[in-house]
Amino acid sequence: MTTFLQAQVVINEVDSDTPGLDVKEFIELKSTSPYFSLDGYSIVMFNGSSSGLGSLSYFAINLDGLVTDANGIVLIGNEQVIPSASLLFPQNTIQNGPDAIALYFQDASVYPIDTPANATNLVDALVYGTGATQASALKTILGVSTQINENVNSAAATQSIQRKNDGTYEVKAPTPRANNDGTGIVYNGITTTTSASVINEGNSVTLTFTTDVPSNDNLMFNLNLDNGTFNSTDFTGNLTISILTGQSVGTTTIQLLDDGINDGDEEMSITVGQLPEGFLASNNNVKVRVKDVNFVTENYGSPLSPSYGNVISTVPDGYYASLEGLSGQTLKQALQDIIANPDVVHAHNYGDIVEILKTADQNPANSNEVWLLYTEQPRSKIDYQLGPSIVGFWNREHIWPQSRGGFANGTSSFADGIDVWLPTNANDILAGHADAHHIRAADGQENSSRSNRDFGTDYNGPTGNLGSWKGDVSRALFYMAVRYNGLNLVNGNPDDGIVGQMGDLTSLLSWNVVDPADDFEMNRNNYIATWQENRNPFIDYPALADYIWGANMGQQWFSTLSQPSFLESAVQVYPIPTRDELTISGIETQAHIEIISLSGVSVFKTTIDGFTQLKLNLSAGMYLMKIQAANQTITKKIIIK
Repeated sequence: MTTFLQAQVVINEVDSDTPGLDVKEFIELKSTSPYFSLDGYSIVMFNGSSSGLGSLSYFAINLDGLVTDANGIVLIGNEQVIPSASLLFPQNTIQNGPDAIALYFQDASVYPIDTPANATNLVDALVYGTGATQASALKTILGVSTQINENVNSAAATQSIQRKNDGTYEVKAPTPRANNDGTGIVYNGITTTTSASVINEGNSVTLTFTTDVPSNDNLMFNLNLDNGTFNSTDFTGNLTISILTGQSVGTTTIQLLDDGINDGDEEMSITVGQLPEGFLASNNNVKVRVKDVNFVTENYGSPLSPSYGNVISTVPDGYYASLEGLSGQTLKQALQDIIANPDVVHAHNYGDIVEILKTADQNPANSNEVWLLYTEQPRSKIDYQLGPSIVGFWNREHIWPQSRGGFANGTSSFADGIDVWLPTNANDILAGHADAHHIRAADGQENSSRSNRDFGTDYNGPTGNLGSWKGDVSRALFYMAVRYNGLNLVNGNPDDGIVGQMGDLTSLLSWNVVDPADDFEMNRNNYIATWQENRNPFIDYPALADYIWGANMGQQWFSTLSQPSFLESAVQVYPIPTRDELTISGIETQAHIEIISLSGVSVFKTTIDGFTQLKLNLSAGMYLMKIQAANQTITKKIIIK
């Protein structure tokens, strides 16, 4: 490895571990002479874990087009780093170690993920960590004698690793885009702020640019707002900013245009153009979310505000006819013969799931959003996780975890569309990796929190959730346990090291009743069937679960057993969720009402006669409402906010 005195550019400062969510990571390079071109150089990050034996790459980025500044410095980092980095990588990219960052005079394409480290064309390298564990293999391969502990002075992750003029290192408060010894040119920073971070089409936003100290001369620079599909057709406004001599502030107002078309939510990215010598952008690529106001709404509710009967099943005539009169294992096998039929069912790639979820899990109240499992909230479709960070993003949640299904990474991450598929069968366990019937849009952090835990006593969702997802996951797991040989549902929480088992069956059977299949699930079932050519029968006939695993196990199944009664079809309970008042309609006679908590405690009883509005005083949560009228009993799910 070359040293600072031999190399024209070196790794000058690294901050891998920052307070909170690691959103201010950066790598600073320094050249021996100012305005040095980094064309041909690349940064590669290596994982040094596995008790020091690791040496594989996990991220690589080209530095082409970058030029060091008058101090010989260039900054690479997250969007939140201040002052602004000249080249961005996603937040939470740099691992905390023991790992290595290497500078090569070589294209980054030479180092795809999991490429072994080597010293070919190596310019400089830093092996670091946040504790005593050593990345021994990386030190040997990269020719580094000393590993630097970034947190040697503090466990608060508030310091960075900085190169001293003699080529050794010290750990102290970060100094991004400045000489580590405090010398050199001090730049006048320009900070971008906005009057709003989220704005609807048709409204305006004011952009303000403020210098650290008043400008000595008239300052003028240009802006670029383009970002992906957001471009000059989406706005009007002045993109040239002027700050007069002796002043510190320049502003412009951008008018967002409503084109009357639903293009989906977008993001405007405010990028400051080339600045005169002595100035730099303290922050850059500042995002403003532009909400498309032309979104579409559906005539059915979300799982948190469920509706029933508005979405009509598209199940083909006779699809379940072979089940009539069957029981026990014969019933289960006949069901598998339908949903795993090798002559009919299509298997798709994991890469296709993102596109499937954008429609299958679409928020009924806004077509530009998906509805998130567990956290019971919508999120913009454009917030799908593409980088390593899960914070604020949604991703794909396997309800039957990959590690416990035996289908981890079983299909390609390449999306090839609805018309490209492979045949499948009940023994094709790898197809479970991309089976959309058990994959849902979920908040990235909550997906990670759930991990591969069983449902029930082991995992009940985030604090404060109302359980509107519980029936959904039970029916997804029922489907998987029938669709694929080798997958079984058991009582309790089995050892998560036993591949093929999931619990808790008792909880799942209860959830199937407490949270009945609604229009959201039926719409989902209908859409996924257009891709996979199979359906989730436990959404079409939720009662099937009791005939295979529950109280009716061993009894003959007939589809009429799952048909709603006349009373159930007519009675409506709304709004759901509610705070303190419920309306009951569709009853023309006297009826007895009982509300029961999920723990089985009766919390409210009354008798009504016809259309009624009930005043309630219940704690937030999910309840069951039993309605008895005309010698019939039905149960409705209600949610109190």
